[in-house]
Amino acid sequence: MSLEGRVALVTGGGRGIGRAIAIGLAQDGADVAINYRRDEQAALETVEEIRKLGRKAKAYAASVDDFEADKRMVEAILEEFGPISILVNNAGIASRGLSVVDTDPSEVVRVVSTHAFGAHYLCKLVLPSMRTCPRGDIVMISSAATKTMAANGAPYNMAKAALEALALTLYKEERQFGIHVNIVAPGLVDTEMGRRLARATQGVQDIHQLDPTMPFGHVCSPEEVAAVVRFLVSDAASYITGERIYVDGGGNIFAYDRARTS
Repeated sequence: MSLEGRVALVTGGGRGIGRAIAIGLAQDGADVAINYRRDEQAALETVEEIRKLGRKAKAYAASVDDFEADKRMVEAILEEFGPISILVNNAGIASRGLSVVDTDPSEVVRVVSTHAFGAHYLCKLVLPSMRTCPRGDIVMISSAATKTMAANGAPYNMAKAALEALALTLYKEERQFGIHVNIVAPGLVDTEMGRRLARATQGVQDIHQLDPTMPFGHVCSPEEVAAVVRFLVSDAASYITGERIYVDGGGNIFAYDRARTS
């Protein structure tokens, strides 16, 4: 699955799923621009790991919900790397787990802006150069939340639903230019955000206490999500666009067990 000669931009690429994706794309031969908002040290560490693989990498600070910051970042990447042929919209934040009636309106704006507006801005900015490449790929990192739309998470559910709507619109517009647009939607993943979620909702201090309750006996790793992204942007997925792939082990194993035995 060689990505030799291709340039990738991974938002939120310094930690967690974004870091695993960035390193995985580099392992497959891509040069990688790492976007981060606050954690510069993590972004620089990811850059160093990529450089050890013999690939070009650099970290760029920008809050993805700020169009002007995004514009400056993309212009700098184009100057230093050349056309971006892979965009992974991974940057995201969690909502506070409150009911609609208890949610501050500013939280809705903040969460939806980060996930959906930011992805829209970056697609707009990256697409002109991507259209000049032999092949282009945009991958939206969504969530299995769009499968269940659980209570007490409206801002996050809304944000990911809007992100998916963008992808399912965009692939129709860009297919004529040889650009693939797909969605990867993980469930609970062993990341900082996932660990906070596990503590808040399951009362566990170590996320791996949940391993026995998870599909295939373990919480999903960032690398397992990255593997799907690596496939989608490779020649092995040359005829795939407009698809959503859930990376959640098939969902809640207890719900499945109840259905199987009822």
